[in-house]
Amino acid sequence: MQKTKVAIIGSGNIGTDLLIKIIRTSKLLEVTVLVGIDPDSDGLKRAERLGVKTTPKGIDGLIEMPEFNDIKIIFDATSAKAHHYNYEKIKAFPGKKMVDLTPAAIGPFLVPAVNFKGIKDLDNVNMVTCGGQATIPMVAAVSRVAKVHYAEIVAAIASKSAGPGTRANIDEFTETTSDAIVKVGGAARGKAIIILNPAEPPLVMRDTILTLSKPADREAIRQSIKEMEAEVQQYVPGYTLKQEVQFEDIPESDPVFIEGLGKVHGLKTTILLEVIGAGHYLPEYAGNLDIMTSAALAAGERMVASTSSATGS
Repeated sequence: MQKTKVAIIGSGNIGTDLLIKIIRTSKLLEVTVLVGIDPDSDGLKRAERLGVKTTPKGIDGLIEMPEFNDIKIIFDATSAKAHHYNYEKIKAFPGKKMVDLTPAAIGPFLVPAVNFKGIKDLDNVNMVTCGGQATIPMVAAVSRVAKVHYAEIVAAIASKSAGPGTRANIDEFTETTSDAIVKVGGAARGKAIIILNPAEPPLVMRDTILTLSKPADREAIRQSIKEMEAEVQQYVPGYTLKQEVQFEDIPESDPVFIEGLGKVHGLKTTILLEVIGAGHYLPEYAGNLDIMTSAALAAGERMVASTSSATGS
């Protein structure tokens, strides 16, 4: 089967990790061009050594290249602000899809394990955030068993794994993730917190998910969570539950106050996760970046597979 040609915009950590991940592991995708804005970046130099065409002229440089005509999917690993500019350029070319790894959220949120089937035919999908990719599957796992009134996630990542792009997008991270907890995870209200942990040696990504739902069968929730863990592990092998799921009854006589919902009671579920990176380009502790590139790769491959299935090829 001939591989689908793709381009990656952004020659930083995320773009370069995605480049190497596709080259090493993908049976469906082929990176034709890596796009950057700094001709001296390690990503562009590494791509050239790997035989991948490059341009330091951003999206405009990509459009000028003859390879652009054959590219079907464009991964954007730049910034929220840059993605707005990039998409305005790309949407003039019908048939090309964008997978957005920034918090721009122009297109609908995509978490491959949760909602791929519902948005697979759109031309721009957003990969939420690293915290969203890690935690929203677990919110969705609870939601498919019981109505979730509120979900709060805390993503703790190594400070060393947070580059200038991540730090510049902190506000977008919290807003985008909170929104996706509702729209994809199924919670009535959502809140997201990110912690940059300066510990040495750097610690791997840890995520805490708290949900408050209607009372439900605890074993059914536990089983749903285990099934979701296995689903995410198909494209993020280092994604694991750190301990048994914890439950606590919040009685009607002693409810908690949630802004926008008022006093709420029900079943509190606590889920603790760890995400260890694959170590393709980034260190293993950078699971927050690895889960983004892994999810983006899964999105691209599923787009190709669904198109091939629809056409019978």
